[in-house]
Amino acid sequence: MSIDTTAPAETASDRAIGDEAPKKRRRLGVAVWVSGAWLLVLSLGALLAPWLPLADPDDTRAGVPLSIPTAQNLLGTDSLGRDLLSRTLYGARISIVVGVAAVLVSAVVGGAIGLVAGYFKRRVETVTLFGADVLMAFPTLLLAASIVTFTNSRGLVTVVGVIALIYLGPTIRIVRALTLSIANREFVTASRSLGARNGRILRREILPHVVPTLMSAMVVAVAGAVVAEGGLAFLNLSVAPPTPTWGAMIAAGKPKIDESLYPVLAPGFALFMTVLSLTLIGDALQRRQGRGLDVL
Repeated sequence: MSIDTTAPAETASDRAIGDEAPKKRRRLGVAVWVSGAWLLVLSLGALLAPWLPLADPDDTRAGVPLSIPTAQNLLGTDSLGRDLLSRTLYGARISIVVGVAAVLVSAVVGGAIGLVAGYFKRRVETVTLFGADVLMAFPTLLLAASIVTFTNSRGLVTVVGVIALIYLGPTIRIVRALTLSIANREFVTASRSLGARNGRILRREILPHVVPTLMSAMVVAVAGAVVAEGGLAFLNLSVAPPTPTWGAMIAAGKPKIDESLYPVLAPGFALFMTVLSLTLIGDALQRRQGRGLDVL
């Protein structure tokens, strides 16, 4: 008696399922597309704000103080009569620039440190992880507020540097973990056996595999950086007035919240939607790469 060891023929339904699975993985979902549309519209509005038919964000004669939304002031006015739509769009400039710049700085600096720590290990790794743990041990907002107060500087560069420092520790740990998982792969071992130097291995073999995952994690980090800037601005520790920021607008509108909700609602809604959109997009990118790294 013979036993048939041949595999069963692939059915049409199996082929359909096999063809459909990659398509499902490629779908991002409505929420991600809506999030991308919001970020695109907000970014274009902030970028083109000087050329849009908007009131001057510092003009106290733009409307009646604490006005409800009207044809002249689409989102109403604050307690000084300044147009909230104009101030929200101009405030987006600060939040987006600070968030993106701070995360880029932490990605470049922390990424380089994490690569070296994960590849060379031993004392380099021990010292690096200790420094990252020290940074992560401090309460983030307290650390940022202390540095801004100590330096007595509220410029854009200072705020970016402070928030970048907050994300330096998590970035180092993420890149170090990725480097450890890649450093012992076959292609890295083959490159090392062929006589490639450490610098070339890091640059040509490991870095290209680290960057995609790091960038998807950094999208979520931008959301946290935007929140951090808003918290500093709420405490009057971000960019100095009269430059509008979302956190400062919320702080200014809080004393009059019983008279009008719009001075808090307009920047608060913009902050909420921006953070939610960045988080949804970052999570979607991480799922597509099969990694659930979290920088928060």
